[in-house]
Amino acid sequence: MADRTTAINDFLAGSPWENWTQTPLAGDASARRYLRLSSGLQSAILMDASPENGEDTGPFVAIAKLLTQNGLAAPNILLHDPQHGLLLLGDLGNAHFARWLHRPPSDETALYQAAADVLLKLEQLEAPEHLKRLTPAIGAEMVNILGPYYSRGSTTDLCGAVKNALAQFTPDANTLALRDFHAENLIWRAAKKGNDRVGLLDFQDAFVAPGGYDLVSLLRDARRDVSPQVADDLISYFAERSRMKNPVRTSLACLGVQRNLRILGVFARLAGELGKPRYLDFMPRVWGHILTDLQDPALRNLREAVLDTVPAPTPVYLAGLTV
Repeated sequence: MADRTTAINDFLAGSPWENWTQTPLAGDASARRYLRLSSGLQSAILMDASPENGEDTGPFVAIAKLLTQNGLAAPNILLHDPQHGLLLLGDLGNAHFARWLHRPPSDETALYQAAADVLLKLEQLEAPEHLKRLTPAIGAEMVNILGPYYSRGSTTDLCGAVKNALAQFTPDANTLALRDFHAENLIWRAAKKGNDRVGLLDFQDAFVAPGGYDLVSLLRDARRDVSPQVADDLISYFAERSRMKNPVRTSLACLGVQRNLRILGVFARLAGELGKPRYLDFMPRVWGHILTDLQDPALRNLREAVLDTVPAPTPVYLAGLTV
């Protein structure tokens, strides 16, 4: 850590931010860490993404520029040292959706509809050609992480069922997806107008996915329960305005199952292999999302494969994941 402190000090040396107060911020599931730099009422965010940990600031910068050029509220790039994995960003604020809705929960509809409007704007953007694409085969492969870390058994049949379902109901990867589009990565900027009200974070893993992928990320949030009525209304709102083709709800359900099966595996790895047991607390909610989406009659075969392969995250089962 001493080497990173020196690197940060060298990065800021001679800049307007050199002597600003540095305050650590809560991290995410990655190896990145964040500091808020402040001076009076001014602030900025420093991303520390060490290349030695496999991090790369380039994708974040590229997507941030694409978003801001198209009128969306990504952080401005203030300083960038890609060689040392350091990035200074404009501060969009700390009122993420989850925090804001602790106070006036009646704002949920307004905030989530504003987020859906951002997704409708993303549908209109031409995604960079170099981005990975969530094809049915790739989507199925992403579920493989369940085997070694969560279900601890073969996922061959399950992955086959995921691939078949994606190929049938949501085969076309044609939309830029920010990928971790959820309540703790969206900043509510109430004083702004239109799409500028929704500050966007944590999009360095953006890829090209079937339409609706980010809507699923928003509504099937591992960390926050979205009101069922708000979720249902938002799906209708999005379906009426999106370029997605019917059956929209089945497509979204299929993407939801794929995404949340992978999340179970990722969280199990974080808890067991990387010593972050707090991720166990999210698993019952993730499992609930999977069961909700599997209620779609069209996903009967996928439902059978999931229930045959994936154990429910009971307290006893979860306790065994860290042994």
